[in-house]
Amino acid sequence: MLGHRELNMQDYMDILKRRYKLILACTILLLGIGTGLSYLLPPQYVSQTLVLIEQQKVPEEYVKPVVNEDLGARLASMREQILSRSRIEPIIERFNLYVSSKYTMDDRVDMTRKAIGINPIPSGQSPRGMPGFYITFKAQDAHTAQQVCGEITSLFISENLSAREESAEGTTDFLKQQLADSKRNLDDQDAKLATFERKYFGMLPQQEGANTNTLQALTAQLDASTREIGSMERGETLLEAVIAQQTTESTRVDPATGTSADTLDAQLKTALNQEKELEALYTPNHPDVLAMKRRITNLRAEIARDAAEPAKGDTGANSKADTTAKTKESPQLNQLKFQLNAERQALAAAKQEQARLEQKVRSYETKIESSPMVEEEYKQITRDHETALQFYNTLLSKMNQSSMATALEHRQQGEQFRVMDAANLPDSPTFPNHLLFTGGGLASGLVLGLILAALLEYRDKSLRNENDVFAFTKLPTLAVISYIDELDKSHAATKRRNLVERTINPTESASS
Repeated sequence: MLGHRELNMQDYMDILKRRYKLILACTILLLGIGTGLSYLLPPQYVSQTLVLIEQQKVPEEYVKPVVNEDLGARLASMREQILSRSRIEPIIERFNLYVSSKYTMDDRVDMTRKAIGINPIPSGQSPRGMPGFYITFKAQDAHTAQQVCGEITSLFISENLSAREESAEGTTDFLKQQLADSKRNLDDQDAKLATFERKYFGMLPQQEGANTNTLQALTAQLDASTREIGSMERGETLLEAVIAQQTTESTRVDPATGTSADTLDAQLKTALNQEKELEALYTPNHPDVLAMKRRITNLRAEIARDAAEPAKGDTGANSKADTTAKTKESPQLNQLKFQLNAERQALAAAKQEQARLEQKVRSYETKIESSPMVEEEYKQITRDHETALQFYNTLLSKMNQSSMATALEHRQQGEQFRVMDAANLPDSPTFPNHLLFTGGGLASGLVLGLILAALLEYRDKSLRNENDVFAFTKLPTLAVISYIDELDKSHAATKRRNLVERTINPTESASS
């Protein structure tokens, strides 16, 4: 009555006694099947290689690597390239993998791809990421598995070297091209800046301070020149007055010197006036002041000498003719005329210098007035030049770093794949596992037998004990008749059926 009432431990023991043959048969059958399959299936040998990732030998502080791509992504990319049909077919043909008439080349390529395994080593807490990876290959022959695994490992190592070299060379070539373009742009900016500086030389912003200082100095020189010209013009006027006075004077001529006393007095007065003017302009130690004082001293000495000498009273026509001849051109008058001529030449030179200074002052004033407009354009040109120069220097630094990194890759001093454990020769197949197949067949047979026994017990409607009767009739059992082996099967079945009917309908049985 399995499935129709709650079972106890005795019921389970009874079921096991009744169905142990079925359970044992299923167990033995599947045990045999599992053991047979473990010997009938073709063996699979797995060869494995451990590849570690060595960092570049030169510290990154000196040479920064060009290839900074994530190793996991780079490994996936290399896997796709190595597992491509063009790479797999030569290996299949070389080692005769999966040779069978029922397999096409596409099937063989797919099976080879499935047999190759790439298993990264977990990075853990390593700051450098993935420390390495395993390469495995599965084949029906141990030597074939070892050889193909070694071939796949060589492909990964060579692909890593070539990929890093190509990436470094490509980066260097690109930077060289960009550097050449940047150099041309910088040369154009240099030419523009040089042309601008030549065109506006003297009006550049950095020259504004010098222009201001120069203008101040020129203004001071111009003021001094103007004062000097004024003084020279006054001196010229005085000399002209003295000469005019001496030319018209004809009385009291000194027969020895040819100079009249009135002339000397007039020269003394003129010298005294000039001395006052010079002292107002210059210091007492100025050369002009000292020269004028010496001239005054000489005139006073000459006047005193003339006053001390007695006058000679010559009369007659001869003495008058001699006096007239002496007073025509005296040395003092000639000296004054020479001095006047020199004064005029100096005045002309001073005026030329004044005109030159005025022209330079106007030039520097124009430069200072034009400086703000020039500064705006100059800032634009210098800003473009500085941007081009900064970009050029940045590219130059990157190109130098890339060149060093490329040289590092050519010398195989950069990041590399190093084979730590070469492809091993497997001693035993990894598939099928005889113990696993045997244990699996035993467990499967046992489970199958138990399931079949439970199913048969569930479908069995036999009443085997008081619990079955009570579960079926909901009535207590009055008596139990033991099973008699010698009793005829059909008669025994009839008796049991009658017994069941009387048990179910006790009232009808009593009346009969």
